[in-house]
Amino acid sequence: MKSDADALESAPGWRKWLPGAQTIVDYRRDWLGPDVVAGLVLTALLVPQGMAYAELAGLPPVTGLYTTVMALAAYAVFGPSRILVLGPDSALAPLIAAAVVPLAAGDPARAVSLGAILALLTGLVCVGTGLARLGTITELLSKPVRVGYINGIALVVLVSQLPKLLGFSTDADGWVAEVGAVASGVVAGEADAITMALGLGSLAIMLTARRLSPRIPGVLVATVGATLAVAAFDLTDVVSVVGPLPAGLPTPAVPRVSPADLATLSLAAVGVALVAFADTAALSTTFAAKLGDPVDPNQDIAALGAANLAAGLFQGFPMSASSSRTAVADSVGSKSQLTGVIGAVSIVALLVFANDLLADLPSATLAAIVIVASFTLFDVDEMRWLWQVGRWEFALALAALLGVTLAGVLEGLVIAIVLSLGNFVRRAWRPYDAVLGRVDGLRGYHDIERHPEGRQIPGLVMFRFDAPMFFANAEHFQRRIADAIRSAETPVRWVVVAAEPVADIDTTAADTLREILDEFDQRGIRLAFAELKGPAKDQLRRYGLYDRVGEEHFYPTLGRATTEYVKATGVDWVDWKDRRDDRKDAGDGQGPDDGGDEVRPESSDPGSA
Repeated sequence: MKSDADALESAPGWRKWLPGAQTIVDYRRDWLGPDVVAGLVLTALLVPQGMAYAELAGLPPVTGLYTTVMALAAYAVFGPSRILVLGPDSALAPLIAAAVVPLAAGDPARAVSLGAILALLTGLVCVGTGLARLGTITELLSKPVRVGYINGIALVVLVSQLPKLLGFSTDADGWVAEVGAVASGVVAGEADAITMALGLGSLAIMLTARRLSPRIPGVLVATVGATLAVAAFDLTDVVSVVGPLPAGLPTPAVPRVSPADLATLSLAAVGVALVAFADTAALSTTFAAKLGDPVDPNQDIAALGAANLAAGLFQGFPMSASSSRTAVADSVGSKSQLTGVIGAVSIVALLVFANDLLADLPSATLAAIVIVASFTLFDVDEMRWLWQVGRWEFALALAALLGVTLAGVLEGLVIAIVLSLGNFVRRAWRPYDAVLGRVDGLRGYHDIERHPEGRQIPGLVMFRFDAPMFFANAEHFQRRIADAIRSAETPVRWVVVAAEPVADIDTTAADTLREILDEFDQRGIRLAFAELKGPAKDQLRRYGLYDRVGEEHFYPTLGRATTEYVKATGVDWVDWKDRRDDRKDAGDGQGPDDGGDEVRPESSDPGSA
């Protein structure tokens, strides 16, 4: 029977790459009402958040609406999820700002062009990744590093919005400098009382609404309330406001940028794409499992790319899936991507017929919206958990956090990826290993360091190596085997490698094995393997080492290896099972059974080693 993913993979081309068309074919009439209501409710969140995240990205607020419209429309056509909502994202905005703002040099029109090019490049990266079926590239960011990176982003976002919330500006460059500038501004009395009242009031409304019930539209209440307050008290000349938005949508076009800017943005696009489809894939998988839908991360990434391409053509900027907006759509009963289409149409109607509706919306309220979003990015519980379960994992998370706050957002992303890869190499470079022995009353073979009461068979070293063998750990493997031989209580005649974890052996490791075999030949020691997988055996054949070890010395289990060792050497060894059987024979023959273990057990127990 085919799985859902297999069925999706084998679907006709139009259905696989244009799932929106399939949604139209399968659409049920009873979905229409919930989808329309969900779309209208969602619009109340999409508009202020889109504008707020555009400003966070260093772009005019209206570009957030352009991005939202194209994200919703494109994903409705190309997206496989029935409920996922795409749009401007608080975690991506600092990355976009870090790439665009330095190149724009204070020119808003140039910033818009750069943001659009970045969206096009991000879209190309995503589409290419999806078509090449490389969706697993998101695994480059391990959980501790991802947690630290996102917490660092949250700190950057929070501090960047404080001056706007308090009514003054700073020229600080870098997070540490900005923290100092904000503190100095507050101490010097630069904060504007009216702006601060609007900003903190908006913040209080949203936080209170979120605490009382997730169904209360705190963003909408704060946006409407602050806009009405500015209009009622004629504060447009006192506080910074959004002002009238350009009417309608822009004409689709590919902006022009210099080759130098294109090269810079290309590097940034790779980082933006990595974060975008890591979030999108995780969110898509979560809601697919909830709805019982098939999920194809490569299709999701390709659809994300299509949405970014569409946004780039209409003066938008890179976007991702939104957990908050998707959760809202789900909570109000969304049934299909028609919800997103309704939201897109509503925003277009706002731009065409009521572009001055939000003219009095204060920038301080947009800052408050972003700050609330930064609170959702913080994951203190995960940081605390990492501290409890593994100090090294916590150190990785902390290093990623400091990389973002001290080095910069884009630089922090590079640091995060390097840390993830470095952690992998660290684990494989010095993997766990163990000398195994028999413990009376326990089935299998166990680490004698964890079980000091374990007994070793005289002349036999059973050595387990918990990683593939490659250039970085080959010499370590050789040293650890030498240590085990030196530590043995009796002269060693055989070394059996418990090789179930050894899934790969590279050429450097092959040379090391050849050296070990040469040394063992001189010392009269036999090297054998137990539980080595077929692909690793094939590698040894290619290296000319399989026959050197001898086919008869590759054993399916540790039990079989010990049995053959005892037979071949005639060593004096009595297993606890043998002693128990002797006692049974001497008594009434009704002794306890250990579950059918043979005299020479043929199964290892790595889980308890």
